[in-house]
Amino acid sequence: MAAACGGDADPDPTKAISGETVESGLADAGQPVRGGRIVYAIDAETNGGFCLTDATLALSGNLIRNAIYDTLTVLDEHAEPKPFLAKSVTPDPTFTTWTIGLRDGVTFHDGSDLDATVLKNNLDAYLGRKPGRASTLYAIVLSNIDTVTVVDPSTVVVTTKIAWPALPAWLTTMGIMGQAQLDNKDDCDSEMIGTGPFELSKWERDQELLAQRNPNYWLTAPDGEQYPYADAVAFRPIPDTQQAINALDSGEVNALVSANTRDIHGPLTDLRDGGTINLLVTDDHAQVNYLLLNNSKAPFDDERMRRAVAMGTDREELSDLTSEGIAPIASQPFPKGDMGYVENPGYPEFDPDAARALVDEYVADGGRADVTITTTPDPTLLSRVEVMQNQLGEIGIDVRIRSMDQTTMINEVLAGNFDSVMWSQHPGGDPDLQYVWWHVGMPTNFSRIDDPMINDALDQGRVEIDPAKRRALYEGISRRFGEKVYSIWLTYSEWAVGMGRDVHGVFSAELPDGGGKVFTGLAYGHQIHGMWVG
Repeated sequence: MAAACGGDADPDPTKAISGETVESGLADAGQPVRGGRIVYAIDAETNGGFCLTDATLALSGNLIRNAIYDTLTVLDEHAEPKPFLAKSVTPDPTFTTWTIGLRDGVTFHDGSDLDATVLKNNLDAYLGRKPGRASTLYAIVLSNIDTVTVVDPSTVVVTTKIAWPALPAWLTTMGIMGQAQLDNKDDCDSEMIGTGPFELSKWERDQELLAQRNPNYWLTAPDGEQYPYADAVAFRPIPDTQQAINALDSGEVNALVSANTRDIHGPLTDLRDGGTINLLVTDDHAQVNYLLLNNSKAPFDDERMRRAVAMGTDREELSDLTSEGIAPIASQPFPKGDMGYVENPGYPEFDPDAARALVDEYVADGGRADVTITTTPDPTLLSRVEVMQNQLGEIGIDVRIRSMDQTTMINEVLAGNFDSVMWSQHPGGDPDLQYVWWHVGMPTNFSRIDDPMINDALDQGRVEIDPAKRRALYEGISRRFGEKVYSIWLTYSEWAVGMGRDVHGVFSAELPDGGGKVFTGLAYGHQIHGMWVG
């Protein structure tokens, strides 16, 4: 699903629903200019910091990571991994030996060189093999890597225990840190040293993280000079969405990102129509909003109750009441156009009579038809839960609502202390990136799914080289989710970037070596070096 990045004489954000990415104001912006500052409102501080091998980054953290660090590969506009900090990532015919060649002349912000030894040390740290450097999730994710070997100053060879054609996709998620940051025992989380387009100037927690233009950045822009265009980018945590929109309106900030449909099609669209801001809206590679079920304990260890909730949830009404009918209905985890998506995965249709019969049968067998749905205090999420509470009440399920902050909620999910949670996840890209969320051996299998068919498909999809066979395996996973109802799919997210009238080019950056345009999904954040002010 290739997105067209361009202007429109009368841009309509709802075009994003059909898969077209439109950035208002871009057609009349002219060529990029240099200078100026981007002041970006983010929804939360990254309290855990940026020691990347063990960092847990939400969207706001990914935006900062993209500004200060580079990854070996990045996704292009078609969600395919392309070389970035690496000049090349080349497999042998078995896809078990990968040769990574680094670009010449790349330096970190402290002036040190990026060479094969630093890269190996980074990879070893991600693998949990570097003494004194923690790695939890990545040590599990990358456990298929056997050895990392320095061949010469610009070449590293990675051998894997199995064929792993999706390895370049995983490399898109791993920022490369300077050796001094890797070795920093006390302040690895805050002394940020990358090769990225901006370098850390100061960080006042919960106030602002300021990064200045990297004058020695390696990537050349179309005008023949180096990216980035802007002189600086400042990230300001503003958790209250209305306050962030007001700050954009007043000019206190000149960029923000939102996945709140009501804000996108309400105040942000109003500001755009009033000539105050530029606005980009996209549902490319959209993540899915869903009710994450704990399949390991009652009531959702019983398929009847999972199916009852699915058939008792009127997703059309839910979209109408919580997003004015704009949010596209979801019936599977994969977004349309990405590998794994199927037109009809067999997910249960709305049928309240059949749902009530299943609930009655479950209760007659001694079960209790009461469920707790956990959510954050976000008004949109709360309204979504309240609609479901009313709908499920109609089929005999008593729903209690539990609200807590995001960090506490994630900890509860990790510990398994929940029935169900309002959740958003699984944006597009290579489907092997979903391995950690559904395989029975993964600690991040939050749904506690233990399905041999899904496990086998994930294992086979990971090693399968033939694209058609890989697609069939992941399509089988979509159908299995439809059959067993391990999650209650609701709607797909759309995302928006609101910008000051003089800010442009969210997706304008070009990849090196003629690699095309940058990825147009926003759930991972986006590249900032191609944005300009003028």
